[in-house]
Amino acid sequence: MSTPSVSERGVAAVVVLAAGAGTRMKSQTSKLLHRVAGRSLVSCAVDAARAVHPEHLVVVVGHQREQVQQHLAEVAPDVTIAVQASPNGTGDAVRSGLVPIPDVAGEVVVTMGDVPMLTGETLAELVETHRRFGDAATVLTTVLDDAGSYGRIVRDPEGEVTAIVERKDCTPEQVAIGEINAGIYVFDAQVLRDGLASLTTDNAQGELYLTDVIKYARSVGGHVHPQVLNDAWQAKGINDRVQLAAMGREVNRRLCEKWMRAGVTIVDPATTWIEDSVSIDPDVTLLPGTHLQGATTIKSFATVGPDTTLVDVEVGEGASVVRSHCVLAVIGEDATVGPYAVLRPGTELGGRVRLGSFVETKNAQVGGGAKIAHVAYLGDTTIGEGASIGAASVFANYDGLAKHTTTVGDHAFVGAGSVLVAPVNIGAGAFVAGGSVITEDVGAGDLGVSVERQRNVEGWVESKRPGTPAANAAKAANNEGGQAE
Repeated sequence: MSTPSVSERGVAAVVVLAAGAGTRMKSQTSKLLHRVAGRSLVSCAVDAARAVHPEHLVVVVGHQREQVQQHLAEVAPDVTIAVQASPNGTGDAVRSGLVPIPDVAGEVVVTMGDVPMLTGETLAELVETHRRFGDAATVLTTVLDDAGSYGRIVRDPEGEVTAIVERKDCTPEQVAIGEINAGIYVFDAQVLRDGLASLTTDNAQGELYLTDVIKYARSVGGHVHPQVLNDAWQAKGINDRVQLAAMGREVNRRLCEKWMRAGVTIVDPATTWIEDSVSIDPDVTLLPGTHLQGATTIKSFATVGPDTTLVDVEVGEGASVVRSHCVLAVIGEDATVGPYAVLRPGTELGGRVRLGSFVETKNAQVGGGAKIAHVAYLGDTTIGEGASIGAASVFANYDGLAKHTTTVGDHAFVGAGSVLVAPVNIGAGAFVAGGSVITEDVGAGDLGVSVERQRNVEGWVESKRPGTPAANAAKAANNEGGQAE
């Protein structure tokens, strides 16, 4: 009879241990809420746990538990929260995790909240190994060149696990063992309960070790097999910010490799950072210094970078975004943005829009083919197709108490240095003279002007600034002009 796969039959429960203090992070934020590739450590653990289809998904919290509980309420409201009131070892943490599910029967998976590279596929393989051998417990292990502070795996001649020895309790011979405990297990629920009840604090740290349940399982005649993990990164936990940075680099390296193999050109993967939630089509080009975050999506033939950050941004096919910072924005197909543009939330650029250097937009809907080429601020506005906004234009949307909107019609023209004081409407095909301050609507096809007629005061510099370089230059130019006449 074949062993059922995890997809055919899930497990009874998964217990995620997330109660540690994380003191080496030296942070007022819980270690479990620090992020890798845009995702919190605990959310990575919860997502991996879902792959084995647990009837109960329990997260054990402890230190800074209010922060962790609030975060889980937002990202995984269906999980069951268990509290480890005071730290007393991993055995006590699992015992706390079983409190909300005291009568659970079947398989219980125990995993950690700080191993963000652990995959659901690995957990599924661990469960299937457990079922294939009919184990009392199954242990995820890996082999390291330097086993460091990890617990060592002790095997019998048949290859089964006889014990997991914590580093502080190792003999010199055991210290030399390279196979280490990843801290991830599958237990028979009754074996787990009985093993937890047998635990004592007779060890170097004076704590209840979950690893001692393995010794208990063997003592009652149960089988304990290892599942050896070839990818050691999946077993690595995060204890300080050095490890967090190393993990982030490795996750990002793999993400970049994934996208390159999917047809994305990444000129310099070492300076290109892509979060796990980003979506990129083939034939996109990412230039050095590009950071893609959140729900950003980029369509084919677009080019992003260099030195560009996109957060929750949609980039259309063939668009170009250069040295810019964009958040919660939509960039239409074949549009060009930057360099040094800032797109704030609510910005929507139509196709073929040209939005140039030192332009900032906020809550701005810009129609196809419009041009805002240089040094402008457009806040709370709708701009029609083919409109042109001149350099140094400002859409003054705030009166000190409330924000107001400006509308610019199709193919309208706003001259350089103009200020449009909202609320105001510029009609289709209308022109605004450069340097104008517009406080009233300009009708379709009309010209809006609020600039006084220029007058020149002859000889002003020589009269008011005699002897200055400017006066001397003006005098010389006038003399040359007089001789020429």
